[in-house]
Amino acid sequence: MAQGQRTDFLIDADYFMGVAVLSAKRSNDPNTQVGACLVNQDNKIVGTGHNCMPNGCEGKLPWNRKGDELDTKYMYVCHAELNAIVNASANADVKGCTMYVTLFPCNECAKLIIQAGLKEVVYRCDMYHNTPGTIASKRMLDMAGIPYRRFVHKMRQIAIDLPFIETPGNENA
Repeated sequence: MAQGQRTDFLIDADYFMGVAVLSAKRSNDPNTQVGACLVNQDNKIVGTGHNCMPNGCEGKLPWNRKGDELDTKYMYVCHAELNAIVNASANADVKGCTMYVTLFPCNECAKLIIQAGLKEVVYRCDMYHNTPGTIASKRMLDMAGIPYRRFVHKMRQIAIDLPFIETPGNENA
């Protein structure tokens, strides 16, 4: 390391998972907030997403976890992985990208990841590892040759401070 160089800088993996965690904070789901960050081969972010209701449906559909199937979120919610791919920059090719995601992808998202040609999945949490959906997801990712690995952080915490900075024109803001 060069003399005088910072040692507390964010490495790429921590940055990308940090963006996924920050994206999850945008979710209106009262129970499970999931975020995703899609990164190309040049280590550039091409898309982010969080779990939410389809465009135009927010506030009109239920976030319930239990009850009649049509009265729960599961029939309607768009997952973070789907949104990251859909939200990818218009000129971005997602083929060969890595997906950083806060929760291991479900079987539906695994199909999307495979079909989109992503090369790797880096996940933070695998709390549903014993469920049929996650087992099926891993089975499909394995068959498609798409590796997945648990995220290992270098920095335990990333603090974001948003102080007010006075600039000409916003003195009274």
